[in-house]
Amino acid sequence: MVNRQLPSAYAQRPTAGIILFPLFILLTVLAGCESSADKKQDDVVAEKAAPQIFVLRKEKLSSELNMPGELIAFQQVDLYAKVNSFVKKLNVDVGSEVHAGQLLAVMDAPEINSQLSTADSRISSLEATYNGSKANYNRLLETSKTPGTISPNELDLAYAKEQSDLAQLQAAKSASREITDTKNYLEIRAPFEGVITARNVSTGAYVGPSGKGSELPLFTLQEQKKLRLVVDVPEAYTSYLKNKNEVSFTVKSLPDDTFQASIQRMAGALDNKLRSQRIEMDVINKDKKMLPGMIAEITISLPGQDSTFLVPSSAIINSAEGIYIIRANKGKAEWVTVKKGRTEQDRVEVFGNMSSGDSLVVKASEEIRKGSEIN
Repeated sequence: MVNRQLPSAYAQRPTAGIILFPLFILLTVLAGCESSADKKQDDVVAEKAAPQIFVLRKEKLSSELNMPGELIAFQQVDLYAKVNSFVKKLNVDVGSEVHAGQLLAVMDAPEINSQLSTADSRISSLEATYNGSKANYNRLLETSKTPGTISPNELDLAYAKEQSDLAQLQAAKSASREITDTKNYLEIRAPFEGVITARNVSTGAYVGPSGKGSELPLFTLQEQKKLRLVVDVPEAYTSYLKNKNEVSFTVKSLPDDTFQASIQRMAGALDNKLRSQRIEMDVINKDKKMLPGMIAEITISLPGQDSTFLVPSSAIINSAEGIYIIRANKGKAEWVTVKKGRTEQDRVEVFGNMSSGDSLVVKASEEIRKGSEIN
């Protein structure tokens, strides 16, 4: 039988592994205990660290309000036909620039011409009747100057006949003028200078007032050389707005340009749904680079009216119970209810039971309980 012996290196390795493995475990346990001890010591140090305090002072806040607004035409009108008629001729189309009083379209209503002819004939007839009764009255009047020739009653009847014929003649002339005015409505003219932005009819179309022949207008006319910039400002900021306040704005189609305007009109009341006030600015747009309907990003300066308390945003606690700051009162934490106002970067305007010189916690949190020690 062959006696095989392992080399010495192989024979000693198991023994070394058995010795080193418990040593590794011991070192790992000691390191974990040391790390845990350090962590607990750091926690104790953090708990003992006093909150940072600052002194409350009144300052004047001038902030900016950034909001979207809309550019609309300074004047816009939908033009309808006054009477039921047919489109005879269109002189403009979409994009046409027109001036005030320019003829835009001509309508055709043959029945109006017939009515006008009838009215003219009636006027001629009544004029003849009136002239006859007037001449009769004048003759009787001259004759009555000779005593006993004409009775006063006969003269009165002649005068009444003359006045009746005159009244009928005047009524006929008024009816004729009414028809003439109606005929003038067959010509559609521009009420102001602007641009035709919509055309909804073609030659030969039957048109009329809204709901009678045509639901859509013949044309839509907009004044674009002057625009209105409108924005709804929330209630919280309305007290800072005044007429002539300057605003700046940009539009997406011209990102490199910043435009200026000033507040010209304020609604003076809040919208029932949004609880905001509508304000308007006039924008001169002679080159027509801006178009009605564009959305503008508006920056409105809100100058401070009086000095107010300003605190860092980190000093405010927004809890389920309300909004608070923490004041150091004789070394104790005191929670003070406040209301937030405007913001400027990382500072917030607050209102509440506070006084200048109060010591407040810079980084307030709910972990700092009421009555806890503040060194």
